[in-house]
Amino acid sequence: MKILVVAPHADDEALGVGGTIARYASEGHEVIVAIMTGHGEDAPHPLWPKSSWEQVRREAKEAHAILGVQETVFREVPAAMVANEAAWKLNLITQEVVKDVQPDILYLPFLFDLHKDHREISHSFSVTWRPCTEFGQRIREIYMYETQSETHWNIPYLEQGFFPNSMVDISDYLDTKLDALRCYKSQMRPFPDARSIEAVEALAKWRGSQISRAAAEGFVVVRHIK
Repeated sequence: MKILVVAPHADDEALGVGGTIARYASEGHEVIVAIMTGHGEDAPHPLWPKSSWEQVRREAKEAHAILGVQETVFREVPAAMVANEAAWKLNLITQEVVKDVQPDILYLPFLFDLHKDHREISHSFSVTWRPCTEFGQRIREIYMYETQSETHWNIPYLEQGFFPNSMVDISDYLDTKLDALRCYKSQMRPFPDARSIEAVEALAKWRGSQISRAAAEGFVVVRHIK
């Protein structure tokens, strides 16, 4: 199978799907990661220098080599400014990614994450995954993943919280996931920050305990066609 993992920012994919990516790769499937945001192409980014993306993209490639990712795709939607993009323009960018990869399985950030970049990108991909579209028909499975420091900071009583209804046993791949996250030196934080190795490991073990496994990753099913 061909699996596309969409990450609004470099490290989202390792945080939310790292163990699952490693498992897919070990089973002989083709995994492609699309990191959608960057410095931008039209003007200097108002918050971060271009060098910061050069660093995190180096880290991403190191992490993906550990996970077994076959290809890493980078796009240049300005980070923290995705909501400023015209909808039609963003939709063309996301559609191009799906068109190029033609995945059987698609992983996306949770639609109700606190970070607006996550929301806008996930919603944009929903335009392409519609079953009435040429490329949407090919996608048989769609899942949304949780990103520590974004998914769990929304307001679940006012909008949908993350309640996984699909689990992947990553007991044999948790160490691989953590090793990949250690590559993201510019992004990870010391415990007790949510974006820390200890917190990621704790969540994986908690999700695992929910299915009587040593470690797991949880997802929300959007589509599953047999």
